[in-house]
Amino acid sequence: MPTKTEDLSPQGHDNPGQESADRNKAGDLMDGIYRHQRQIYDVTRKYYLLGRDRLIRELDVPAGGLVLELGCGTGRNLIKAAHQYPDAKFHGIDLSSEMLKTARAGIERSGLEDRILLACGDATAFDPQTLFGTKAYDRVFISYSLSMIPQWEAVIEAALAAVAGGGSLHVVDFGQQERLPTWFRRMLHAWLAKFHVTPRAELEAELASAASRHGGKLEFASIFADYTRIATIRLG
Repeated sequence: MPTKTEDLSPQGHDNPGQESADRNKAGDLMDGIYRHQRQIYDVTRKYYLLGRDRLIRELDVPAGGLVLELGCGTGRNLIKAAHQYPDAKFHGIDLSSEMLKTARAGIERSGLEDRILLACGDATAFDPQTLFGTKAYDRVFISYSLSMIPQWEAVIEAALAAVAGGGSLHVVDFGQQERLPTWFRRMLHAWLAKFHVTPRAELEAELASAASRHGGKLEFASIFADYTRIATIRLG
C-alpha cells in the first residue's frame, strides 16, 4: 500500500538537531516497548481501552470526508472506522515503525489499502501536506495516545491546526479513576507506568483552553466512573 516515512522538520524550535534527536529517541523507545507487544496489542487492550468504539461512532464522518488519526498504532481504529464510514478516506500517523508494520498488515488483510494511508511521524509537529498531500481534515481523532506522549499539549494544538473549518477533533483517554476502588486505581496506574502511560489529570482544562484559542466548542464527558474521558472540539 502507499505509505510514506518522513523526517519531519521541527516547527519553531531553536535547536533543530536536538529536536530531531529527541524525536528519534522517542521513536526508539516506542519501538522497544511495542516490538513484541504489537503482536498481542489489540487482543489485550480491548479489555481496558474503553470508549474507543463510542468515539468512532461519534465521528459522524460526512460522505466523502477525510479523517486523520494521531497515534494510530496497530491501525485497529482506522480499520473499524473505514468499515463504518465506507465513503470516507483515512490517514494515520504513528512514531513507532514497529506498530506501523502491524497496521500495514491489518489494512492489507482488510483490503483497505486504497482508503487508508499511513505515515511515520511525530504527532506533536507534523505537516499533512508533506505527509499526505492534504491541508486539513474533516475529522481528527486521538485515542489513548495523549497519555503516552510527554508533550501531549502540543499534540492537541497540532491536531486542531489540522482540522478544517466546520470539522472536529475527537479525543478518548484515561480518566483519573477516582470513583473506582483505590486498590484498582493503584493497580491500573502501576500497570500503565510499565508502558510509559500517564493519565492526564488536566485533560479537560487543556482541551477547554485549546478550544477557546481556536474558536471551538468543547463537549467533555467522564464515563465508566471516570475510568475514561471522552471529548469533542467542534470548530465553526
